[in-house]
Amino acid sequence: MIIMKNFIKQIIYLVFFMATVMFIGCENRLVDLEPQQSLSPEAALSTAANVQNVLIGTYNEAGQTASYGGRLNLASELLANSGELNWQGGPIPPREFNIKAITTTNSFVQNAWLNAYKVNNQANLVIANKDNFNDVSEQNRVEGEAKFLRGLIYFDLARFFGTTYETGQTNNQLGAPIILGAISDASQVSEPARNTVEELYAQVINDLSDAYNLLPATNDIFADKYAAQALLARVYLQQGDFIAARDASDDVIQYSGHSLASVFANAFNNDEDSNEDIFAWQITSQDGVNGMNTFWANSANGGRGDVTVTDDYFNLFTDADDRSTFFYDAGFSTKWQSQFANVTFLRLAEMYLIRAESNQRLGTTLGATPIDDINILRLRANAPNIAVDLDVILLERRKELGFEGHRLHDIKRLKGTVGTLNYDADNLVFPIPQREMDVNPNLDQNSGY
Repeated sequence: MIIMKNFIKQIIYLVFFMATVMFIGCENRLVDLEPQQSLSPEAALSTAANVQNVLIGTYNEAGQTASYGGRLNLASELLANSGELNWQGGPIPPREFNIKAITTTNSFVQNAWLNAYKVNNQANLVIANKDNFNDVSEQNRVEGEAKFLRGLIYFDLARFFGTTYETGQTNNQLGAPIILGAISDASQVSEPARNTVEELYAQVINDLSDAYNLLPATNDIFADKYAAQALLARVYLQQGDFIAARDASDDVIQYSGHSLASVFANAFNNDEDSNEDIFAWQITSQDGVNGMNTFWANSANGGRGDVTVTDDYFNLFTDADDRSTFFYDAGFSTKWQSQFANVTFLRLAEMYLIRAESNQRLGTTLGATPIDDINILRLRANAPNIAVDLDVILLERRKELGFEGHRLHDIKRLKGTVGTLNYDADNLVFPIPQREMDVNPNLDQNSGY
């Protein structure tokens, strides 16, 4: 958990502020309320409407640039970079990712940790107060959404702050603390030790499995059961559990109601979710910042021009393919061109790739053959049909999902290299932020820092 008590207070005050906003203008209820400036934690979370506001605030927190709005994806791509990207930005923290020399005071790492535990505590508060909803289906929905968000952040705490999950091993390497109790009083704050990567993955799977069972099949712009299942497919693939990854991805493809965008370009730069989006972080010109645009777009399109793509990436393509030309102005990825577009996070194309890889490894054809799953994506990109093997499938994954935050995690699960660095090198793992080490004697630092 975030250890410093003054920071916990900031989280608590933020949550309770969001929960009280809905009271403004509700005169018929004010007679029963404490003054807003002295609203207690109990009162701030005492109604279903307040809990719903906190839940919406939890999505907003997770979608911040510090986490899923941009920086985590950027960190994955830059840490994995061995020549396919050109970093030309000024900020020091991402430059440290690119040169594989992260300091313990790196502000991007620190803010990712802090943001994760903000999301965690707000999700815990929602779960602890779900009974304020009278309707059981609503109780299930809010619990499921909160567990989706909590499972998500623990997955990436494990992937960024812990060393690689090793299939078939005990995975007792340290990850991050697991805190499942809601903190509504700074005096409750403890100094927890780090849980293991195995424990983190178990928590992730428990949360996402619960979310799948609790959530409805559709849920507007918020997480539904198939968003939980799609994320589970990603988790299982990272673990090397190909049976579970295959089954989860097939479930999403067959029953979620989502379909591939008719052309590759239509999967990106959307102000509203496309039918390919299983889940996306919501951005508008009035609310939110598309951090992917900030880093990956040129100044004419609202970005800073930090990252361009080099010939090393373009050379992956050996035939006609719309994905090879989805760039502008000498190497900026068109995926992140629109300043106020939603940040796509889980899209159906990834499920086809997971199912194809899993079926190929298992020698099965659940849902479709690997060749059919790969060629449906190539057909969409106006590329010719090809025969497939595992290497082809993995190459197609790089072409389809490039610059969406998958690269580092794929290198690690495939036991590859980044330049001369092995997949399990110390400097491909985030350090525990120095501010956390300074105040919590129970935290052990990662090797190499």
